[in-house]
Amino acid sequence: SMRIRHHCVEGWSAVAEWQGVQLREIARMAGASRDARYVEFRSFDAGYFSSWDIESSLHPQTILAYGMNGHALYPDHGAPLRLYSPVKLGYKNVKYLTEVNFLPRRSGGYWEDQGYDWYGGV
Repeated sequence: SMRIRHHCVEGWSAVAEWQGVQLREIARMAGASRDARYVEFRSFDAGYFSSWDIESSLHPQTILAYGMNGHALYPDHGAPLRLYSPVKLGYKNVKYLTEVNFLPRRSGGYWEDQGYDWYGGV
């Protein structure tokens, strides 16, 4: 588990201990193509998705989280599985994760397509 500070675009932050698996391990196990420069994350929440650069996706603290503070995720925290990383603002951390797609070209995102910063870094 990792103790990480979460930063929201609205200006607040909070510290939590997250349990999950590193996305870099998922990429390795899935045999993600070396041509993949971007990763797209899709949600059960209809139409919600985000895309990240490969470097942020493979950061050691970028995880697919299934627990927080020693408990399974609650629905309001994105259960059963969510993307989480301290290197991105909150809107980039997709809840209710259904798909992780390794892509050669950048796609958009729910908020990004409405003008929010695509990189969304902290």
